[in-house]
Amino acid sequence: MSTSAAESPRHEPKAPTSSSFSIRSYWENQEARFDNHLQYMNPQLPKVLKTLGFDKTYVRGEGPYLWDQEGRRYLDFLSGYGVFNFGRYHPVIVRTMREMLELQDANLVQFDCPHLLGELAKALSERSPNRGRVYFTSTGAETVETAIKFAKAHTRRDRILYLDHAFHGLTLGALSVNGNREFRDGFGCLLEPTLGIPPNDLKALETELKKGDVAAFIFEPIQGKGVYLPDPGYLKAAEDLCHRYGALTIADEVQTGMGRTGKFLAVEHEGASPDIILISKSLSGGLIPTGAVIARDEIFKSVFNRMDRCVVHSSSFGKNSLSAAMGLASLWILDNENILERATHVGKKIVDGLNALKMKYEMIGEVRGRGCMIAVEFQAPKSLQLKMGWSLLHTLSKDLFPQLIVVPLMRDHGILSQTSGKGQDIVKFLPPLICSDEDIDYFLNAFDQVCAGAHKFPGGVWDLGKTLAKAAMSDQASK
Repeated sequence: MSTSAAESPRHEPKAPTSSSFSIRSYWENQEARFDNHLQYMNPQLPKVLKTLGFDKTYVRGEGPYLWDQEGRRYLDFLSGYGVFNFGRYHPVIVRTMREMLELQDANLVQFDCPHLLGELAKALSERSPNRGRVYFTSTGAETVETAIKFAKAHTRRDRILYLDHAFHGLTLGALSVNGNREFRDGFGCLLEPTLGIPPNDLKALETELKKGDVAAFIFEPIQGKGVYLPDPGYLKAAEDLCHRYGALTIADEVQTGMGRTGKFLAVEHEGASPDIILISKSLSGGLIPTGAVIARDEIFKSVFNRMDRCVVHSSSFGKNSLSAAMGLASLWILDNENILERATHVGKKIVDGLNALKMKYEMIGEVRGRGCMIAVEFQAPKSLQLKMGWSLLHTLSKDLFPQLIVVPLMRDHGILSQTSGKGQDIVKFLPPLICSDEDIDYFLNAFDQVCAGAHKFPGGVWDLGKTLAKAAMSDQASK
């Protein structure tokens, strides 16, 4: 005789024993960290970290800070490439995660309509200029892949336009609209047809649109590789051109979204309303991988156009109630803790401080930024001694000078930052939006000291440049 689901016996978990699994034993074995990566993962990463002096053993993170095994504190101006807009382990994010684990939600049933995803979709749609429907993903690159598919399905066209120097992720479709050759080289034929066009060049954009085969134009509202802002009015004019010729616009807000520029979305600064908007990184507050594709109603109906196509595009972890809960918590933080105002304040204070240093140091060129997305571009010096050092270093490698800033910031001041891209004399900063004024003052003072060292040739950081150049040449010789 069969037993109904309601009458079936409840499965009781076995009581823990002394041999129960505990992650702590793994976590405490930090000595194996770099050896395991060398042997079982990408072997080049630990070599690079050691060469730069970034081979730290971090054991804790909180807010805008990290701590290593020796107890040294670091100011994190990398923010996990923009994942930690609210810093690490924001109390609301942590509390929400604990609540979800206690609720034991029936997660990832797959053939259902999870309640929290619907709530997050509603909240995102109401905040977005296109008031679109929402499809959830696991990563930023997956949002790009989804947007490309949706654009092709809706327009019945194949060609995708992107901007030179663009970065949209490293999976195959996303890589195909990546404007940085160093990421594309070595991976054979990519998705076709795609074409890169110059930023801010409306004539070049219209020339391609006139051919009538463009499905979509994808762009970052601020380009991450270099922090290049569009000319005023460009994005709105580009949007109008695309619509005139039947193409869609796709705004990649994976790094610029969720308040980083002082608004929920960076396109709000430009008055644009993209057909498809992509969000990821800090959408979940940093604890759960997630992403969202927000697309106009008619685009969704082109993809999911019949009942038998209701799962024609899907993702195993896209319908994750845990990530939806984190997303709702993140939106609550934005709405209730003056995050947008704080991002604007933090960014302005940093940019103003960096611009003040331009008067002091001849190699500081342009300071660019909006909110907490900031870059400093260095320029060739005019004084004879510094010009000699600059020329020598750039002859050895066009990628080395920014390391003369990033490495001593880390080594001497405990500030984590990054170079902006290959062949660029640019250092990039992505501070958490919740940085205090004291954090900003500490950073500006440290940057001042590092720039002072970079303006003394020979010696100082220039010796570091020679060390890094030798390491790079040794690596090339070994291949």
